[in-house]
Amino acid sequence: MTPRGAKPILSAMSQESFIPNLDATLVSLESRVDQLAKRSAALQAEITMLRQQNEQLLTERSSLSERSEQARIKVEAMINRLKAMEQNA
Repeated sequence: MTPRGAKPILSAMSQESFIPNLDATLVSLESRVDQLAKRSAALQAEITMLRQQNEQLLTERSSLSERSEQARIKVEAMINRLKAMEQNA
């Protein structure tokens, strides 16, 4: 019921076209939400994989750094021995 002199917001004809449009909009929104949910799940899986790779790379970096330090110490020791041999000769 509308106030006296006011026109109805939706006429019977426009109501008929409004409902299918609403249904189409809802279907479209549902589809978009499903796509976003799938994309979100894929991104979460990618984040998990990247975090694991990052952890592996950090571990490898630490190991390589330690090996490099050990090699540096050995080279310094060899240089010192060579210098000592040179002084004794």
